Amino acid sequence: MKQAQQKEVKEKHSVEGGLSVEVLYNSTRGKGDPVRASEAILKGLSEDGGLFVPDHIPALDKSLREFSEMDYRQTAYEVMKLFLTDFTEDELKGCIDKAYDSKFDTEAVAPLTEAGGAYYLELFHGATIAFKDMALSILPHLMITAARKNHVKNEIVILTATSGDTGKAALAGFADVEGTRIVVFYPKDGVSPIQEKQMVTQKGANTMVVGIHGNFDDAQTGVKKLFADKELAREMNGKGFQFSSANSINIGRLVPQICYYVYAYAALLREGKISDGEAVNVVVPTGNFGNILAAFYAKNMGLPVGKLICASNDNRVLYDFFRTGTYDRNREFVLTSSPSMDILISSNLERLIYRIAGDDADRTGELMAALSGQGRYDITAEMKDGLEDFYGNYADEAETAAEIRRLYESCGYVLDTHTAVASAVYQKYVRETGDSRRAVIASTASPFKFTRSVMSAIDAKYADASVYGDFQLADELSRIANVAVPRAIEEIRTAPVVHDVQCDADKMKDTVKAFLKL
Repeated sequence: MKQAQQKEVKEKHSVEGGLSVEVLYNSTRGKGDPVRASEAILKGLSEDGGLFVPDHIPALDKSLREFSEMDYRQTAYEVMKLFLTDFTEDELKGCIDKAYDSKFDTEAVAPLTEAGGAYYLELFHGATIAFKDMALSILPHLMITAARKNHVKNEIVILTATSGDTGKAALAGFADVEGTRIVVFYPKDGVSPIQEKQMVTQKGANTMVVGIHGNFDDAQTGVKKLFADKELAREMNGKGFQFSSANSINIGRLVPQICYYVYAYAALLREGKISDGEAVNVVVPTGNFGNILAAFYAKNMGLPVGKLICASNDNRVLYDFFRTGTYDRNREFVLTSSPSMDILISSNLERLIYRIAGDDADRTGELMAALSGQGRYDITAEMKDGLEDFYGNYADEAETAAEIRRLYESCGYVLDTHTAVASAVYQKYVRETGDSRRAVIASTASPFKFTRSVMSAIDAKYADASVYGDFQLADELSRIANVAVPRAIEEIRTAPVVHDVQCDADKMKDTVKAFLKL
């Protein structure tokens, strides 16, 4: 039945839109009908609790040499058009132009920096100095366009859980965007001081920020429950509201992330660092699994990627999964200096599970039910064979600090804590395998977001909070790295706190209803 529906929709689109193949989106748990890209973006999460996945991964239709002659915006269009097939060229280019503009402090948008024998893909040059800007700068525009295409009359309520960076990037993207509201939940004691101040000082009449008493997994689980609450959905619809998500569970977040891996490869080719078709390894500090999944999709589109190196911190649930084939969240939750990776339930892994299960929605649903019920699941030996593209390892707190210090002392380049986890794991990978291929390391945040941890790693004297405040540390970092303090930090030095709401995890629904006056 579903295949017939897909065929009918594709043929209809072929006639109307002039495209030969449309990408449709299915739920990883398989109970809903296939939907077009704009519908998947609007929904965020399928009604059955599954994540939307493309019915096929399209191949790149430009040569690597052609990509090497494109700027970031052109690259983004050529990649995203292959997935968002019900957006017109004008619609998609309009969204891209609005997203990747002067909000980024470099024309390259995502520049590559060579340091210590690897290439760091700097994804932190946007408004909130974290890689989430790369997708969350465009998501509001995709969503508003999608709402118009689907004749949506309701106000869209963005509901998001954050481990630190998504929240601010989503707030900045959706603030005062007509027809939207946004509610962000974050773990009150689980983000850096700079991350928290970025969120609680956010302006915008349509914004709400809530610190929950719990960890990120509590926030993420609470958000998923709200999405699945049919009674709440009916009540909201009656008042002219509907939920959508800005988390990486939204396919409108994942697709833009694919673009920067294509752009990075093309930049290496353009600069003569690699030959056409030469494979490169990709290293990603990983929490919710979306960023490395985007690299996996890029590889499956035909980008010459060798090994996908998944780097974990002390919350090493993904390392254990790749090593054993067992995903087990029944363990101590560790607060680390890389808080955006302090996650035990990696939501986007469900998309990979669906793929290595042979697109078997029933099997995926069973595994996710086991994760929800028993806190663990085991994949089959055959499924484990599908993980051969990946290598997993982790770096503990001491190794992370040592990597920040090593790179600074060797070449003056300063990493944030998350990127340092990835860099340390990459060093382990090379020692273990001897693989000397060029490596692109996703640099996911500016060191200015985690000044205490970064500066303390470089010199223990900076750990004394009575001597060095967070903004003093930013000035010190600027001095020793010879890099200007980012605009995002300067803006919050004296900004007043706008949001001071806190709640227990079981009160998230009441908090949202109060915000919407339901």
